[in-house]
Amino acid sequence: MRVALDTCILAYAEGVGDAARCAAAIRLIDQLPSEVVLLPAQTLGELFRVLTRKGNREPGPTREAVMTWADSFDVADSSWSAFQSAMDLATDHHLQIWDALIMAVAAEHRCRVLVSEDLQHGLLWRGVTVINPFVDPFPALLENVLQTG
Repeated sequence: MRVALDTCILAYAEGVGDAARCAAAIRLIDQLPSEVVLLPAQTLGELFRVLTRKGNREPGPTREAVMTWADSFDVADSSWSAFQSAMDLATDHHLQIWDALIMAVAAEHRCRVLVSEDLQHGLLWRGVTVINPFVDPFPALLENVLQTG
């Protein structure tokens, strides 16, 4: 089962956010089999912005951090068809276009799960379910991914 990660999960893993979420994001990423993880390119661009603005990091080290993520997992580019789907998703479900693009890329690459705190937990679209890993109880679908890995 393929799993896409949203920017917020990567940012927490980089230490931007409260200590509990940062630790939980690191644990989650460490437990996910690398071969099932997909990073929409949009998430890496957003991560650069978050780390330089909210994280107050310099661009050079931030670039290195982003490149490390890209070297660790498959990265999926945004296609024109994904942008079209994102516009439909933004229109139909009132999502921000960049969040919708991440979900559309996840669907285009046959992910079953998009791990995100920023989108509606449980939202199902084109076979992709948004899972917030910080809800209690821990989501069963995400637990299944961890157990099969």
